[in-house]
Amino acid sequence: MQQRPLRQAQDRPFKQVDVFTATPYRGNPLAVVLDGSGLSVGEMQHFTNWTNLSECTFLLPPSDEGRAAGADYRVRIFCPGRELPFAGHPTLGSCHAWIEAGGVPQAEHVVQECGVGLVKLKRDGQRLAFAAPPLIKSGPLPEEDVALIARGLGVARSDITAHAWCDNGPNWRGVMLQSAEQVLALRPDGAVLAGLDIGVVGPNSKASGQKPLGGKIGVVGAREEHDTQFEVRAFFPGNNGLCEDPVTGSLNAALAQWLIGAGLAPDRYVAAQGTALAREGRVFIQRDAGGTVWVGGQSVTCIDGVVTL
Repeated sequence: MQQRPLRQAQDRPFKQVDVFTATPYRGNPLAVVLDGSGLSVGEMQHFTNWTNLSECTFLLPPSDEGRAAGADYRVRIFCPGRELPFAGHPTLGSCHAWIEAGGVPQAEHVVQECGVGLVKLKRDGQRLAFAAPPLIKSGPLPEEDVALIARGLGVARSDITAHAWCDNGPNWRGVMLQSAEQVLALRPDGAVLAGLDIGVVGPNSKASGQKPLGGKIGVVGAREEHDTQFEVRAFFPGNNGLCEDPVTGSLNAALAQWLIGAGLAPDRYVAAQGTALAREGRVFIQRDAGGTVWVGGQSVTCIDGVVTL
């Protein structure tokens, strides 16, 4: 049987971007192949696995339908082992790389086409922000899930003060603890939490303008960019058991929709994530007058060159 000739590899523009940070190597890294044309799904997945990063993206021209709806580019988002319909830090990092490479949006907003459809992005000073996609699943978690999560996190059930589905593609289960300090002290049991995507949030009583937790949280707003009202951690299944993500856009988007909607957070706040991993992720949340939740952060390019694929 005649073998099909192998496609010749070519040099493609490539960037490695650190997302949700203004300081290189303190956020969540992302590999971005700026020209993914002609690559098969298998080739994209193989390269993603090789990078050993949490995600890798491949930029492509929009589909005919996407272009007609105003899309500026299309992105395929991969994590080790699978393709994702949406993810937050790859959305911001891909947009940063696209603009830095000379991309010019057709209209006021950048419009990204991905697995969940069209996602709008806007400039917010030195930051980019994406419009949080609609939740696929919301509402309280089943009580048996909450009890299991408490056991897996090593906290009492009474320490979980609120909980909700935070599913916007990734199937996050969100729980709120009594304080940021309690969130940072977690040492989760991967055997108990196997197969679950868990997002944990806790209020920072030391943030300016914030009252101690005693029901709802009142936050006047951050005086400085470094004031944070919440600490967030994200745990998910990995090849070697339970993994922790440095900074997670999709989770923060869903947490914001839940917390703001439930009156547990103000319309504008800053969340810290990655502290437990010696990172300094900062996620800037704002709900506008129309009810759209915007999730923003800075990105910095750490590697700029070509990759042969």
